[in-house]
Amino acid sequence: MPYIHFTEEQKQRASSVDLVEFLRRQGEKLLPSGREKRLASDHSITINGNRWYDHSAQQGGGPISFVQKFYGVGYAEAVTRLLDGEQGETYQPVKQQAREPLKSLQPFILPDANPDMQRVFAYLTKKRLVGSKVVNTFVDSGLLYESCEKFNNMEQHNAVFVGNDEHCVARHAHKRGLGDQPFKRNVIGSDARCSFHHIGTSRRLYVFEAPIDLMSFVTLYQKDWQKHSYVALCGTSEHAMLWMLEQNPKLQRVALCLDHDPAGITAVGRLREILREKGYHDVVAGLPSSKDWNAELFAACNLSAEPAEEHPQMILAPSVCERIAALTDKANPKYAAQKIPSLLQGFARDLQYGNLDRAMERMEAASAFALSVALRERRQLREPVDETQIAAFLQAEIWPNRNQTALKSRADELMSEFQAVIAKTSAQGIRTKPEKEAIAYAWLHLAASCAKAVVKYETDLQQQPQQQQIEMGVSMC
Repeated sequence: MPYIHFTEEQKQRASSVDLVEFLRRQGEKLLPSGREKRLASDHSITINGNRWYDHSAQQGGGPISFVQKFYGVGYAEAVTRLLDGEQGETYQPVKQQAREPLKSLQPFILPDANPDMQRVFAYLTKKRLVGSKVVNTFVDSGLLYESCEKFNNMEQHNAVFVGNDEHCVARHAHKRGLGDQPFKRNVIGSDARCSFHHIGTSRRLYVFEAPIDLMSFVTLYQKDWQKHSYVALCGTSEHAMLWMLEQNPKLQRVALCLDHDPAGITAVGRLREILREKGYHDVVAGLPSSKDWNAELFAACNLSAEPAEEHPQMILAPSVCERIAALTDKANPKYAAQKIPSLLQGFARDLQYGNLDRAMERMEAASAFALSVALRERRQLREPVDETQIAAFLQAEIWPNRNQTALKSRADELMSEFQAVIAKTSAQGIRTKPEKEAIAYAWLHLAASCAKAVVKYETDLQQQPQQQQIEMGVSMC
């Protein structure tokens, strides 16, 4: 029996999923119940953030146990669903070392097709404003159709977005409800790698969260659109994107066109790092001005559109970086090796005793000292920068996907990073220009690591009153 392995990071993400939002995406109706939400289909189950409780069975837990119980699936399938189709690794029994992609626990079967597509055309062209030529192209390609499924003697019609493998065999399907009740879900058994996509002839790949976002973008930029490649992740996991790149080596330029909201911004940072590790360096973030690309299409038609939502960390990062940049004038790089460990030790001590404001002051000072060394190295390379550029360099290193760890666990991590930088700096011998550039970047990265702690703290501090207001509002319902 193969063993399906999920990384600790995957398990942590699955365990932290907001069950309220997850259930809404599944089309489940939730009712207000004090500070909690109650399942409309089972009033005995209440939801609060990422926790659930079944009052009739007197048991509860987190997202993974909920999906196991509510949907009747195993652990691996539950984690995969919570991660929007992201799968683990399959390990064969001992002595069989070869790893294979995870096979679905249930067979993949396309939903039954409806005889006509009137509802799909009406929904996509009239309600979502997708161009009729774009819709027809995907219909003619066999990648889009209308399903007709029966539940409790009632018909349910959905738009089905099909994803084929390299042999043009359907391996993935994403269903989108056509009624007033929002509903979207990947068909059970779908291979996350083969989601809805189009392969062109150019070197450019556009990456989206949802099929309708993909089609909205194409509607906005229809000229010669078919020569480029496009993929909808049907979530934010990287599998479909990487599969497209593996199957089509000509694709070297990637535009990450995810939603302009905190989750999308976080995912862009994570996907960009994955691509860089794979050797792709021509990568850009192509976020819409509105919430997503369908909202962008509405805005282009002079209609009301859902606005973009900036990530709180990205809002606060500029001011934090500006403060640190201003401190570099007083931070002598000669004393960085002595000052930084002392500041890190003080940071750990302040956290222990709850002196958080003082702890953040130490982080800003440590960041300034590390930054002063990076600037000295750049001057020696005859690449001096001013204060504005300093802040910009620092800010460019701060992305939310790398700034989610709790503050209390960071003292040891920062000390380890500092020691690694010192070891690199203290190496004997004449350094080449690339080596000097690597040292400068190591100090810049350390400065950013310290700055990120401040950004995380100020973000959490800002969100506390907002969360309290939300909870008070729910309790009054």
